[in-house]
Amino acid sequence: MQLFSHDTKADALGLCPFFAGLSRGELHELAKRTEDLEVEAGKVLAREGATGSEFFVIVEGDVSVTKDGQEIRSLGPGDFFGEIALIEDRPRTATVTAKTPLRFFVLTRQNFRTLLQQQPELEEKVMHALEERVRGTEQV
Repeated sequence: MQLFSHDTKADALGLCPFFAGLSRGELHELAKRTEDLEVEAGKVLAREGATGSEFFVIVEGDVSVTKDGQEIRSLGPGDFFGEIALIEDRPRTATVTAKTPLRFFVLTRQNFRTLLQQQPELEEKVMHALEERVRGTEQV
């Protein structure tokens, strides 16, 4: 089910720091590999300690991010989370739960890696930015 246009998704992906170096056409290719979803308030999207394999971009609604049971932040439209799961099998660092009905799209590790295999020139652009993000979260 497609909830969002490829233009809407390309715009949102372009705001993510690690995709900012991609051209408009490259962002559209990435957008084509995402899945649009809707969930009700209360749905857990990512659980602290579980291994993740998806990257999420929120289009409408809000989520609560908790660590050790304590809310550490809220995220809303235009925000994203789970990017480390695109490159590494590691436990999620927080639990993310929908506070309101939520509309978002997801990019899976498998779809992301397939794109990089098909367009290897993207890999260097994206991987550099993702590695910076991973290093930043390890210091938090």
